[in-house]
Amino acid sequence: MTTVAQLLDHKGHDIQAVSPDDTVYDAIKRMSDLDIGALVVLDGAKVAGLITERDYARNVFLLGKASPTTRVRDAMADEVLSVGRKATTRECMAIMTGKRTRHLLVMEGEELLGILSIGDLVRSIVAEQDMTIEQLEQYIRHG
Repeated sequence: MTTVAQLLDHKGHDIQAVSPDDTVYDAIKRMSDLDIGALVVLDGAKVAGLITERDYARNVFLLGKASPTTRVRDAMADEVLSVGRKATTRECMAIMTGKRTRHLLVMEGEELLGILSIGDLVRSIVAEQDMTIEQLEQYIRHG
């Protein structure tokens, strides 16, 4: 079973972040440019929250706010779910589906190690299953 540490080693530890004082417009533009759905919000070196496309839709657009003047702090989720590096991909999937979220931060104490999306987890689980199927097919052929 794949751990978060193994997944991050494969995926990379790249973290895209914005400041709480940045505009929502700048955050959404950055997500679009990078083709990602979320940015970690860092206040200095401390995690302040997460801003997602969903946060933009619900907390800015649908409320009739202007994204060029609304600050990230006013649209972000400040309660962010996180896991440690020893968690498994299946444990992460259970958290995400149970809490209806698409992103998890990977933390060790106060240190941010990475971010995982639901897509990262699905790709990893499918790869695990493909490998298991291949091993079983080889066993059956040579068994």
